[in-house]
Amino acid sequence: MNRVSYFVLTVGFTLFFLSCKTDGKDENVTSSVSIDSLVQTRYQKLLKYPLDSLSFPRSYNPTANEIRKVPSRDWTSGFFPGNLWHLFQLTGNEAFKERAQEWTSFIEKEKLNAGTHDMGFKVFCSFGEGLRIGKNEDYKKIIVESAKTLSTRYNEQVECLRSWDFNQDVWEFPVIVDNMMNLELLFEATKISGDSTYHNIAVSHANTTLKNHFREDSSSYHVVVYDTINGKVKDKVTHQGFNASSAWARGQAWGIYGFTMAYRYTKDAEYLAQAKSSASFYMQHPNMRDDGIPYWDFNDPNIPDAVRDVSAATIVTSAFYELSQYDNDSRYLEYANKVMETLNTEEYILGPEVQAPFILKHSTGNWPRKDEMDKPIVYGDYYYLEALLRKESQ
Repeated sequence: MNRVSYFVLTVGFTLFFLSCKTDGKDENVTSSVSIDSLVQTRYQKLLKYPLDSLSFPRSYNPTANEIRKVPSRDWTSGFFPGNLWHLFQLTGNEAFKERAQEWTSFIEKEKLNAGTHDMGFKVFCSFGEGLRIGKNEDYKKIIVESAKTLSTRYNEQVECLRSWDFNQDVWEFPVIVDNMMNLELLFEATKISGDSTYHNIAVSHANTTLKNHFREDSSSYHVVVYDTINGKVKDKVTHQGFNASSAWARGQAWGIYGFTMAYRYTKDAEYLAQAKSSASFYMQHPNMRDDGIPYWDFNDPNIPDAVRDVSAATIVTSAFYELSQYDNDSRYLEYANKVMETLNTEEYILGPEVQAPFILKHSTGNWPRKDEMDKPIVYGDYYYLEALLRKESQ
């Protein structure tokens, strides 16, 4: 029996015992049992969501009681099957595995979609987790083919993978900090295939990002625009933050997670140093909320009345559990544990009456467009479940 399975069984027996108490005087016990029951209810909502290759659940609008559904080409499509893979690992319930396999299969055609940089989010969060958790060897060739497709977006002059293709009259060659997350697909493709091309592209992209994406205080710009002729930086702007000089919370999260992950594959001390420095900026920012859940942007002038972003919190929390393994600083583990305690409350977990296949409230998607504001969003759940698994493997 693996450690996670043992943990789940232990928690289950403990909660059963506690639920048998009849004096009704231990409020902490009652709360613990209630929250666990609530979380388990949320897990079942994911399992019961009907199969539809054109309806990957992306977010939920509780006011209208509407699920935002997207096809596999959407950058968020890989997170829902990834959530199901995580739940299979967490619970040992084969029903989650079967459902994960079905949803994952809908994404295979994306392996040839060269029109996006989000191959890692789509393919690695689904097929990559299926390979790691489900041990499906057939997934290897899909991962390598996807890495080959992603590599076509690499520009040797810029030494980066291109992010978006839109807005080309303004952005000659845009690179967003989010793109660090797609490097895991490339690193793994080299491990699978033995072809160092993918690893080398990932390292090149990370090095260029390290050089140009961070300010002196270790916060990150969202978008860096390059000249494709000489490879030099033309502009540093934002697309989802408050303004070009602000610290968009999820952007900071992508940077922390991305360089922690890059260190895992390379052991490059500069990557670890950047992850740690960006982590310090994040944790110590004067506008960070006491509960560890950041506002959507650290520089929103409406703070403390600005909306929160749970997705940024879960991304960082998952990264901190890994970062704590590479550094003796206890702050990362302590901070991650604090955030998980915060999230495991009724303030952040959706109630049992909500039928939508999501777990957490209060994520923010795109503030400038006023899109997915303060809503349950699928990637917030993905990194929450990943953080939960990493927490229990400490």
